Amino acid sequence: MVHVVLRPIEDSDLDALFEQMRDPESVRMAAFTVRDPGDRAAFDAHMARVRTSPGVTARAVTADGRLVGSIAAFVVDGDTEVTYWIDRSCWGRGIAGRALELLLEAVRVRPVFARVASDNAASLAVLRRAGFAITGTEVSHANGRGAEIEETILRLDESAGTAHS
Repeated sequence: MVHVVLRPIEDSDLDALFEQMRDPESVRMAAFTVRDPGDRAAFDAHMARVRTSPGVTARAVTADGRLVGSIAAFVVDGDTEVTYWIDRSCWGRGIAGRALELLLEAVRVRPVFARVASDNAASLAVLRRAGFAITGTEVSHANGRGAEIEETILRLDESAGTAHS
């Protein structure tokens, strides 16, 4: 079993996180990404805001001591949402599920929401295993696909707990 740990994002993580977040297949799967994943200046500005904002809990995800992604909880229009990004080379190993479980233990606010491209079955499964329930869908522009696609909206309530992945 992979040992997953969350820790604060460090300056030394930024190069690897930037590379992970511009991987074409990962961008396609995530779908709802920044307009230009190759814009390093925009990435650096975004990460500086995320790392210093009091309303954001952003963490590096490590697996067996290796940086493999990031995860965050943030507030949008009064609602707490979660997001995560795991290096494609680590998909399918339970890392996203364990990272989400750890984040939800640290961020005790409920309800918590998540949004995912409706055809991203793996991410939907991670969220459902963590106790999130589908509350609806909407069609939105997905920069990662250059098109309007369906997005599934999920909610984790107080009574729902997380499951080990």
